[in-house]
Amino acid sequence: MKKIGIALLVLGLIGWMLKDTFTQSGMKDLKGGFKEVASYRNENNTGPVQRIYAVTVTDTSTAQLKEYGDLMPHTKYGNTKVYYFLKGTQAPKTLSPGDVNFDTQFNSNCFALYEKSAMGNVGLVKWPFK
Repeated sequence: MKKIGIALLVLGLIGWMLKDTFTQSGMKDLKGGFKEVASYRNENNTGPVQRIYAVTVTDTSTAQLKEYGDLMPHTKYGNTKVYYFLKGTQAPKTLSPGDVNFDTQFNSNCFALYEKSAMGNVGLVKWPFK
């Protein structure tokens, strides 16, 4: 009888872990209609890894910008930036490293910037180029 109880407990725990594994939310579950239009990752695997993304959003009022940025890949001692643009406005198709990550003609269309620094500090700035 004791073995049956232990077996049921183990099966219950396995079932609970499997349910949690297959029902976790992801980027498709976030509100805002996100679509990645450009990305950049430097090839430096021995030093800081720099990741930059340009993403369009269909609905800025309900968009979960911070949550989307938190789900993007990040490397310890690296830097991750996500530039948000409203769908239907011009957004960059190519990104580059450094302080200026895309052509300045797109600055007025960028309504938010998410950045995760090398030490894991997170920031979300609305209208970063104004």
